[in-house]
Amino acid sequence: MSVFVHKSSRVIIQGITGQHATFHAEESMQNGTTVVGGVTPGKGGQEHLGLPVFDTVHQAVAETGADVSGIFV
Repeated sequence: MSVFVHKSSRVIIQGITGQHATFHAEESMQNGTTVVGGVTPGKGGQEHLGLPVFDTVHQAVAETGADVSGIFV
């Protein structure tokens, strides 16, 4: 399976407040990936890494227009 992410991709990170997701989100942003938010159930309404955190993927996509998701569990 191929993964195609391009310059205009808008990425959300599921599990963004976790250690590994935080590391990879920071690395991605430093390398030019447009990370627009994250999802961690129960932490919606907070910010992490300067990004909004949502309780559900549905909320995150509706608010940010994300079309790609990275998943860290």
